[in-house]
Amino acid sequence: MTAPSIANTITNTKQRVVIIDTGCANVSSVRFAIERLGYQVQISKDPQVVLAADKLFLPGVGTASEAMHNLEQRDLVSLVKQVTKPLLGICLGMQLLGKESQEHGQNGNDIIPCLALCDASVEKIQAKGLPLPHMGWNTITPEDNHPLFKDIPAGSYFYFVHSYAMPVFDHRDNQSGATIATTEYGQPFTAAVQNGNYYGVQFHPERSSKAGAQLIKNFLEL
Repeated sequence: MTAPSIANTITNTKQRVVIIDTGCANVSSVRFAIERLGYQVQISKDPQVVLAADKLFLPGVGTASEAMHNLEQRDLVSLVKQVTKPLLGICLGMQLLGKESQEHGQNGNDIIPCLALCDASVEKIQAKGLPLPHMGWNTITPEDNHPLFKDIPAGSYFYFVHSYAMPVFDHRDNQSGATIATTEYGQPFTAAVQNGNYYGVQFHPERSSKAGAQLIKNFLEL
C-alpha cells in the first residue's frame, strides 16, 4: 500500500481516533494499521477520551468470559454503551457486541452475558468436520453498497481466527442490528454486523492485507 500523502496526513490528524484499552487485546497491530493510513491514535480507557473520540475500535482476543470480566473490572461496560460515534469491534470485539456468548474458557456450556448492542447470540461454529478454530483466509459476501466495503473488490480475502460466531440475522425492524456481510465455514455466519453507530467484523482487518486496510480506511471515513 502506498503511504498517505502529506495532505491526507494533515487532514487525518484532526480526527480523534481511540482504541479502547480492554486489557485483554494485543492492540499493536491495530494501532499500526491505523497509523499507516496517516491517522494519529490513542489507546485509552479514560471516559473523557473515549467519549470525545470521533472513531473508536474495540479489539479483543481470548474468550468472551475473560473479555467481559476485564470490561467490568475497568468500568467499560456502561462506557461502551454510551458511545455515540462510530465504533468498530474486531474479532472477539465484534462478538462482545452481541447479547450473549457460549464461549466460557474451555467449557463452552455456560452462557456469558455480553454488551447486548446487537440482538444476536454468539455460538460455537458447527464446522461439519472442518477443523476448529476456523483459521485462515476466506472471502465474504457484503451487503450491496454498504460504505464499510467501499472500493473492496468482490472475492477479496480476509483473515479469520475463531471458533465462535454470530448467526446470520436481520433485526433492523426493531433497531437491534443486522448482518451486513456473511461468510461460510461449515455453516453461514456473520462476517460483519451493524447496529446504528456500532459496527463489528469477525475477521482481522489489520491482518488482511490491502482489503483489510481499505476497510479500516472506509470506517475512518464514515
